Amino acid sequence: MSLMRRVSNLLSRAKADREIDAELRSHIEMRVEENLAVGMTPEEARRDALVRFGNLATTKEKVAHMDMALTLDSIWADIRFAWRQLFKNPGFAFTAIAVLMLSVGSGVATFAFVDAALIKPLPYRDPSHLVALYESTPVGDRYHISYADYLDWKRLNHAFASLDVYDLERLTISAPGGVIRVPVARVSDGFFRTLGTSPMLGRGFVQGEDQPSAPQTVILSYAAWQKRFGANRSVIGTTVTLDGTSFVVVGVLEPGFHFAPVGPAEFWITLHGACGVTTDRDCHRYYGVARLRDGVTRDSAHADLQTIALQIAQNYPASNRDRGATTIPLTEVILGEIRPILLALLCGAGLLLTIGFINVASLLVARAESRKREVAVRGALGASRNLLVRQFAVEAILLTVSGIAAALGSALIAINVLRNQIPLALRGGMPYLHEARFNAHLSLLTGVTAVACVLVFSAVPAIRFFSADMQEALHGNGRSVAGNSWRKLGSKLVATEIAIAVVLLTSAGLLGRSFHNLLHVDIGIAPERLAVMHVIMPIERTDKERVQLERRILAQMTALPGVTSAGISFSVPVNSTDNWAHFRVAGRTYIGEGDEANDLDAGVGYFETVRARLLAGRFFTDSDNASSRPVVVINETMAKQMFPSENPIGKHIIDQYRKTILLEVVGVIHDIQEETLDVSHRAAAYTPYEQIPDSDLYITTRTALSNENETVLHSMPAVVHQIDPAVITEDPDTLVTRINDTPAAYLHRSAAWLVGGFAGIALLLGTVGLYGVIAYSVSQRTREIGVRMALGAQRGTVYRLILGEAGWLTVIGTATGLVGAVPAAMLLRKLLYGTQAWDASTLASVVVVMAASALLASYFPARRAASVNPVDALRAE
Repeated sequence: MSLMRRVSNLLSRAKADREIDAELRSHIEMRVEENLAVGMTPEEARRDALVRFGNLATTKEKVAHMDMALTLDSIWADIRFAWRQLFKNPGFAFTAIAVLMLSVGSGVATFAFVDAALIKPLPYRDPSHLVALYESTPVGDRYHISYADYLDWKRLNHAFASLDVYDLERLTISAPGGVIRVPVARVSDGFFRTLGTSPMLGRGFVQGEDQPSAPQTVILSYAAWQKRFGANRSVIGTTVTLDGTSFVVVGVLEPGFHFAPVGPAEFWITLHGACGVTTDRDCHRYYGVARLRDGVTRDSAHADLQTIALQIAQNYPASNRDRGATTIPLTEVILGEIRPILLALLCGAGLLLTIGFINVASLLVARAESRKREVAVRGALGASRNLLVRQFAVEAILLTVSGIAAALGSALIAINVLRNQIPLALRGGMPYLHEARFNAHLSLLTGVTAVACVLVFSAVPAIRFFSADMQEALHGNGRSVAGNSWRKLGSKLVATEIAIAVVLLTSAGLLGRSFHNLLHVDIGIAPERLAVMHVIMPIERTDKERVQLERRILAQMTALPGVTSAGISFSVPVNSTDNWAHFRVAGRTYIGEGDEANDLDAGVGYFETVRARLLAGRFFTDSDNASSRPVVVINETMAKQMFPSENPIGKHIIDQYRKTILLEVVGVIHDIQEETLDVSHRAAAYTPYEQIPDSDLYITTRTALSNENETVLHSMPAVVHQIDPAVITEDPDTLVTRINDTPAAYLHRSAAWLVGGFAGIALLLGTVGLYGVIAYSVSQRTREIGVRMALGAQRGTVYRLILGEAGWLTVIGTATGLVGAVPAAMLLRKLLYGTQAWDASTLASVVVVMAASALLASYFPARRAASVNPVDALRAE
């Protein structure tokens, strides 16, 4: 039976039954005709025919089983033959599988994070209808909302079905190791209803539960329920004490719930009398989230809210002058920083996957050239084209299965490694990345990729074989024509690989340069050998007790071995503080825009410890205490804004919170990078800690040697607890480590390393592809080279011949890649810092790298060609 019939039998038993029925009827009719020819009556002739063929159903089953067995046996033979072919060519098999592992594996791993962040919907009802709300100021467009403004926005707007606010803070809780601070989200009563989610156990907050007169209630996160309450389903109605206040547990959130703007909050409580649950519009601490009404666009909602903000500014100019409203899709707020990186990585993975397909296809074409005689012989011995195509398909399936299996293994490892590389401080802001794992979406992607691999890898050799003259291949006369044909096709494929590699190398170079620029920003201090630790004093301590405790802590810190100085501050550099206030020069009117400055505290010795650069005046001294005149040190930016053409030393400024107190400017320092690394310097005012003591501060120490930092970091918490066990210490670390783990540094570093990894793999594959084409070209031109050398050609001439061929391919591929590299880099502009998409030095470096790789790839084939013995080459022909 024919091959097509066997295949159809496997695919459709009904079709096979119809074919067998037709064949049996044909045989029966033939027997009937024979019986009639010998004189039987029609009835006897048909009866005899039916008796001879026996039970038709049984006969049909025997034929079907035999047909299927033959087909399966034939396929099994194809599988064994394909395995033998792969084992006979281990170099080809290993290279093809390795290429698939690298290209497909990187694509699957990248897609896992893209799926978790950009494809999988956020755990809210209709997340596209949710928007984040902020107040805008001349400094920026994402600042806190006061409670009074929130009430006006909620009451006056016509665009939102609901509007609520939230904030994140850290409260104390008793734990087995002592009192610790835990992240707590403080929300208005309709927060969960706005998101469209509800607790897994118990209930959500009810209307009015965020008012000061309402009972104190708390909803647990799923993680807190498991970690601190042993997943006890009877937890509803019990109490938990936070910051000395008892809260009744009313609900437990679902395990998949997260709200990235507040990070990994363990407890959710209501506003309940916190700062600003009054008519005071100067206390800004909340952020908003709202759900759009049906049919309302974000632009119209923003216009509505902006109109309300302008009305409030006119009614309350003292607190709301220059304050507007900002409306941003919630998904953009949650994914805004990581979206461009993931999209860049997805494009890089797609390009790498393309190179992988091209490389494997090139290997298959080259292998097809070497098997033409074998296939021609099999065809001459009776193998049909259908049978040969099936053989190619089986080989493609085995190659694909092996490559995809290796790719999945590498992808799963890469997913875990990449997820664990996210700094702990940043994981809370990216909870969706915890969902990066192998799931249905990745299964579908892998399946589609596998099908594409099988189709391409089956079609390439089939087209290559059946487009050639098998008769010439059988007689061995097609070598020159086939070789030239492959060289042309292979050259085009390699040029494409080189172009893609250039695009990836340029992108990686630009991202690497951006990361270098970011880490070498002048932050105004010397961060090396600095150790920092967060300290929280009990809130019941008086200002005098805080000052005394601060002095004792600093005295003990400076006494530690290796510590040369110590100081305290409200925050640490590169920490993205958000403590803005309005300042004006005494005697001048309040102008609003341009009056904003970061309002910070610093203790005696802090500026000396961090090695801030003094431009005028002095730093703080022990005489700057609660009984002395209020003073302030300002940075260079603030000095230029407020005193553009005069000496600020001795001048007085006033801030919006202490309107009756004159702050004398006693010093001007070079700008310290208080914001994240990728934010330009802004105005900052530093007041002495002892004049406005706070319970929340940072201790910074400087050591004489860098290797003493680790010892000091272990000693700092112990020193504080010896002085006062009630003081909470958190996050001891070196300042350099904190800077390297900031969101800006991490995102730029991750983008540079990951795209750089893709570029390295692309460069490797492109170099291997170029080597393959040149090596094959040399093998096909052995006779030509032998003739040239027999006629007097020198080895240098042969080197130039081969290197010239490789050089042209590299020039064409590199030029094409450079044309595409600049537009690709423009897509990365949000990730670039301090560099342009057309950076000449980066483009030149890429050209040099590609030239060196091409020289390396073509040198060995060229040397082999130059070593050809003309006599041996001609004799072999």
